[in-house]
Amino acid sequence: MKHEMKQLLEQVQSGAISVDDALLAMKMEPYEDLGFAKIDLHRRIRNGAGEVIYGAGKTVEQMIAIVHKMLSSGQDRILITRLDDEKAKGLTDAVEMTYYPEGHIGIVGGMPPKSGNGTIVVATGGTSDVPVAEEAALTAEFLGNDVIRLYDVGVAGLHRTLAHLKEIMEAEVVIAIAGMEGALASVLGGLAECPVIAVPTSVGYGASFHGVSALLSMLNSCASGVSVVNIDNGFGAAYQASLINHAGKKG
Repeated sequence: MKHEMKQLLEQVQSGAISVDDALLAMKMEPYEDLGFAKIDLHRRIRNGAGEVIYGAGKTVEQMIAIVHKMLSSGQDRILITRLDDEKAKGLTDAVEMTYYPEGHIGIVGGMPPKSGNGTIVVATGGTSDVPVAEEAALTAEFLGNDVIRLYDVGVAGLHRTLAHLKEIMEAEVVIAIAGMEGALASVLGGLAECPVIAVPTSVGYGASFHGVSALLSMLNSCASGVSVVNIDNGFGAAYQASLINHAGKKG
């Protein structure tokens, strides 16, 4: 792959192909096949962010091999999601990685400088939603965003939410994370002028159906500007929030 890249750059230098054609060729560069995984080494060129490792279901050995290949191919920062404590220990023995147990996140290469337009507020209905919230907050920070955490501000005590009106109203994006009936998203959607991304969590008693009740409530929100991601998907919410927070900064 390095040889092919060198040839491509030499063609640009000689004028055989244009810069735009070379960029397109780099975006279409094939993946690296490790047998058990096909690593998309050019995702950052296409999408603006490198490939993320989903830790659930992968062995420590597989993740070590993937991390080493990414690093050797020039990806200086790597995000690993859904990483449990045992696998995290195995990884930190082999690679230089910071593990954040509350969000089950591993980060190789550290956090980048902040580059977004404003702040992303990550708010939870209760403390039980914090693991999903930390996945969202850490992902957003990994993608270069300034994050404000507002935890345990659910509607069972609305004064807790109203105590943070300034942060909510000044945010570029709000991520509302809640289980039970998922009412927090509608409340924040009625207060904020920015997009609100709702994350239903699997927190709640039997009739919450492991997050389905909150998911349906959020989908049926009467507040304008509320969009919804899948149950417990803090990563997906943060990625979308980062795209919004970096709007107008392409390239």
